[in-house]
Amino acid sequence: MINSEFPVLQDSSNDGQGDTVSLSMSVSELDDPGEGKGKKKRGRPGKQGVANKKARRSPVDKVGRRPNGVAHQNGEGADPSTLFEVVKQGKSAMQSVIDDWIESYKQDRDLALLDLINFFIQCSGCKGTVRIEMFRNMQNAEIIRKMTEEFDEDSGDYPLTMAGPQWKKFRYNFCEFIMVLIRQCQYSIIYDEYMMDTVISLLTGLSDSQVRAFRHTSTLAAMKLMTALVNVALNLSINQDNTQRQYEAERNKVAGKRANEKLELLLEKRKELQENQDEIENMMNSIFKGIFVHRYRDAIAEIRAICIEEIGVWMKLYSDAFLNDSYLKYVGWTLHDRQGEVRLKCLKALQTLYTNRELFPKLELFTNRFKDRIVSMTLDKEYDVAVEAIRLVTLILHGSEDALSNEDCENVYHLVYSAHRPVAVAAGEFLHRKLFSRHDPQAEEALAKRRGRNSPNGNLIRMLVLFFLESELHEHAAYLVDSLWDSSQDLLKDWDCMVELLLEDPVPGEEVLGDRHESALIELMVCTIRQAAEAHPPVGRGTGKRVLTAKEKKMQIDDKNRLTEHLIVALPMLLSKYQTDSEKVANLLQIPQFFDLEVYSSGRMEKHLDALLKQIRVVVEKHTEMDVLEACSKTYSILCSEEYTIMNRVDIARSQLIDELTDRFSHSVEDLLQEADEADDDDIYNVLSTLKKLTAFHNAHDLTKWDLFKNCYRLLKMGIEQGSMPEQIAVQALQCSHYSVLWQLVKITEGFPSKDDLVALRRVVKSFLAVCQQCLSNVNTPVKEQAFMLLCDLLMIFSHQLVNGGRDALQPLVFNPDSSLQNELLNFVLDHVFIDQDDENQSMEGDEEDEANKIEALHKRRNLLAAFCKLIIYDIVDMPAAADIFKQYMKYYNDYGDIIKETLSKARQMDKIQCAKTLILSLQQLFNELILDQGPNLDRTSSHVSGIKELARRFALTFGLDQIKTREAVATLHKDGIEFAFKVPNPKGPEYPPPNLAFLEVLCEFSSKLLRQDKKTVHSYLEKFMTEYMMERREDVWLPLIAYRNSLLTGGDDDRLSVTTGTSSSSKASTVRSKRGRPAQHKKRPDEESVEGSWVIRNDNLQTPGGLHTPQLTSTVLRENPRQAADHIPDQDSSEPGSEPDYMHNPQMQMSWLDQQKMEEVNRKERGGMNYMKSRTGGVRQQVRGLMEDDAEPIFEDVMMSSRGQLEDMNEEFEDTMVIDLPASRNRRERAELRPDFFDSTAIMEDDSGFGMPMF
Repeated sequence: MINSEFPVLQDSSNDGQGDTVSLSMSVSELDDPGEGKGKKKRGRPGKQGVANKKARRSPVDKVGRRPNGVAHQNGEGADPSTLFEVVKQGKSAMQSVIDDWIESYKQDRDLALLDLINFFIQCSGCKGTVRIEMFRNMQNAEIIRKMTEEFDEDSGDYPLTMAGPQWKKFRYNFCEFIMVLIRQCQYSIIYDEYMMDTVISLLTGLSDSQVRAFRHTSTLAAMKLMTALVNVALNLSINQDNTQRQYEAERNKVAGKRANEKLELLLEKRKELQENQDEIENMMNSIFKGIFVHRYRDAIAEIRAICIEEIGVWMKLYSDAFLNDSYLKYVGWTLHDRQGEVRLKCLKALQTLYTNRELFPKLELFTNRFKDRIVSMTLDKEYDVAVEAIRLVTLILHGSEDALSNEDCENVYHLVYSAHRPVAVAAGEFLHRKLFSRHDPQAEEALAKRRGRNSPNGNLIRMLVLFFLESELHEHAAYLVDSLWDSSQDLLKDWDCMVELLLEDPVPGEEVLGDRHESALIELMVCTIRQAAEAHPPVGRGTGKRVLTAKEKKMQIDDKNRLTEHLIVALPMLLSKYQTDSEKVANLLQIPQFFDLEVYSSGRMEKHLDALLKQIRVVVEKHTEMDVLEACSKTYSILCSEEYTIMNRVDIARSQLIDELTDRFSHSVEDLLQEADEADDDDIYNVLSTLKKLTAFHNAHDLTKWDLFKNCYRLLKMGIEQGSMPEQIAVQALQCSHYSVLWQLVKITEGFPSKDDLVALRRVVKSFLAVCQQCLSNVNTPVKEQAFMLLCDLLMIFSHQLVNGGRDALQPLVFNPDSSLQNELLNFVLDHVFIDQDDENQSMEGDEEDEANKIEALHKRRNLLAAFCKLIIYDIVDMPAAADIFKQYMKYYNDYGDIIKETLSKARQMDKIQCAKTLILSLQQLFNELILDQGPNLDRTSSHVSGIKELARRFALTFGLDQIKTREAVATLHKDGIEFAFKVPNPKGPEYPPPNLAFLEVLCEFSSKLLRQDKKTVHSYLEKFMTEYMMERREDVWLPLIAYRNSLLTGGDDDRLSVTTGTSSSSKASTVRSKRGRPAQHKKRPDEESVEGSWVIRNDNLQTPGGLHTPQLTSTVLRENPRQAADHIPDQDSSEPGSEPDYMHNPQMQMSWLDQQKMEEVNRKERGGMNYMKSRTGGVRQQVRGLMEDDAEPIFEDVMMSSRGQLEDMNEEFEDTMVIDLPASRNRRERAELRPDFFDSTAIMEDDSGFGMPMF
């Protein structure tokens, strides 16, 4: 009997739990996870002779054993003296280690078992050791409790979870040790009713422990022990069958030849085998019911995975005993596990079963019960699980066609279009099995011969085309081909069959391919050609091009040669047949780029080349669609490569075609210009069709010798002067002129240009830029958009970067846009990009075509914005122009948020200070717009004011957490903000707040980005603009000033933040600050000399190219409020020598500089007048002290904050109904909960729900 406690000298018996291994189960049991009560196990006699047995030294003991019988436990470098050390080091053969232990067990089984018990304890990471006295006198639970107390609390790791190759090998050695132990003991020791009872009792107790290490290690050991016992049971079953057959054979002999002694021996042997079988079944039932049933639903996923993995092994090894619903139900239930690791083990366990078709009858009930769950797992959010689920469904399909319904198959079909390649490939294997499962090669070949076909794959290709069309995802042909590439490669490479289906008429009995089917087949054929020639997945699948192996490289070369030989002859015929169909021709013209073009000359196939060139010319003549013309141009470009001998032949054909097109274009332009307003549709069509063809060819070919720019320029000038040019002609003329300019630049940069060449090109570029600028005012939107894009591209190309890399000779070609052009570009962006969606155009039913048009329009607007933003970040357009872009960040976040954020990031990298000035300028513009809209008396609780403050908060977050790097930029931002707030006095008198005073509430959002020692400097600069009357005011209209001062006073004089480390020097700064109060200060006038810091008196010499003023007609600060332009802060003297250079370039000098400013400030205030300080002591000063005392410590001191907390707002938010000195931390928490942070990556929550996440 297997007890729950260690066998001890005193009698003890416990009833076991669980029933015996059953071979059948009702259907209802699959739905009820409950456990039935089992019968009692048979008893066993207690162990005898243990007390009188003389202890002997085992082979392990020879290395070293303590006097009390406990083996030494050595460190890493010590000699192995325990089973744990031997297994961990793995230097000895496992069988010899087990043999030594068996020998010691025969000599003294208590000491040998003690070694085995300590082996399991030590493998769990426990530092304790079970001694012989504990083994003999203590109960199982007491021993485990004692060992639990001796765990190493410093680390949660234990051998099975430790990283590194040694511990990975240890896990393998640990499992092997258990398997070999049972294998070596299977004929004697395991039946002595002592060793196995002791081990199983120990593992059962450990598996029920609260300690994860005990539970994990013992469960793994028990499951491997069970697997070993299953092998033993299987051998016993085989031996029983053999013995029974021998007995039957001997008994069936005639009486004279029958050996009775042999019959008796066989009967005894059969009886002994049956007894052993019963004993093994008893052990397996104890492990299964005592350990597996509890641990397969353990809280730890890895433990659950171990159980499911091993039960799959048992079912595979001993299907007669374990492959029934009694055990399959555990795997079925665990298919719903919340951890992907466990679900993966379930699927792999089932795959081993469904691979064997002989087991399908036993799996029928399970398949019917859990099929829906398995099919749904093909959409599992874990890609590995989804792949294995698809493979399992494929095995089910292979075993039984009727097991899956059409709906089940359709759920897997669409996964061939998944962006995740392993999922798509697995679905491709399923599709191949389903579509081609009835494929009979011999019958298909015979049918093909009767019909006169060279390939038997015709029907299969038709089936593939039909599937592609019915899937309604026509634009994903490349994905479908890639999914089937591994499983159906022979079919997909049968280009002969595809060409036959396209070129030859159908024979009797074959269906005619319709137009849609032909288009789909051509698209699929081109995708298979590309896949074979490039040997890598299409864009969107995989992480990039991987290095091909030698075998794959050879296959790629062979495929390329084969497809070239097949299609060099067929392509001209295909083009001839479909020359009027633009879609088919555009696809077919992609094929030559995958040819091995040397075959034309080496195979003497020039006649096929001539036929191809002839067909391409016909296509150019017949078509005006840009995709077809671009395909023709690209084909000519590939065939004209200098590395091939066919270049001259192709070049002649290309020149003849261009000559003809150019002549036709010149004549048609002359006719159009002469007739002017009287031109009819034919004249316009002739110009437009020829211009489209020349533009398409000019994109890939240097046509400068035909001087297309001249006629295009004439067309554009006429359109500008007369305003009657058709928009398509203007768009094409702009594009063709652009290509002409670029090709001229290429020729100059690749050669040694003369001065005349540079002057000529400069003249061309200047005239074309002028034309594009004039086109910005065209009435036709496509013309304006085209002109804008070309202007941005040309300004980028002919910018100051053109002379980089030692190309100073190109300096005459550099163009810098003047303020007028910059303003026009910016106004175009504001008018054509930042526009609201027209509600009238929104479809009530969500029409797909309408939605597609909206997406296309948004894509076009994003391109326009990106083109202009590139000019900003490459310092071609002055950075203040970005203010009108940045202020749109919140309003158009969904459409352009990523572009604006990237522009802001690049602008800050270019110039931090200038970027900060641009940010505050954008906020000033929004504020002025609000003043003009609502008047000077703003409702500070309105959504418009909150929107500006929210935008400021987002801008503040972009400064990051490194306050040292952004120190001067943030200070400059505050300086400009303060000047703006006090810029214009109130016309009613000095006792009224300035009109822009409410802007200080917006500026509060940036106070948290100031270093503490800089807050006082900013505060001093603020007081320069304040009168004594302002300092004493407490009405609601003055709350923005109070709030801003409070945000700057948060910190205090003695609260120092290290400049070099950014850490606080005192954790009690707020207490010290509240006791000392604020020193008295003189009021300062704007014209008073300042010594507060270099950022206060810095002039504008440290700017990037481009002034600080806003571009003309773009800033509402200048455009809408011209009276506020009277700001005149007098120029101030420079600070002391060394202050600004040291501040800018020597971080180690910054603290001393700031201390010096503080000392000078204190001395000046002491000399200024004590009366003023006394007069304020009882009034305003006490209120400010109250604000400072109640204010909480700024949370950016906490270096242990989470990333989300670090990005939360660090200032207070004041409202009319709020008490001014509310704790800042509370307000920050509330605001973090109410407002999502789009700059914080941790705010993007992952969907962790269920298994229904879409795969693509």
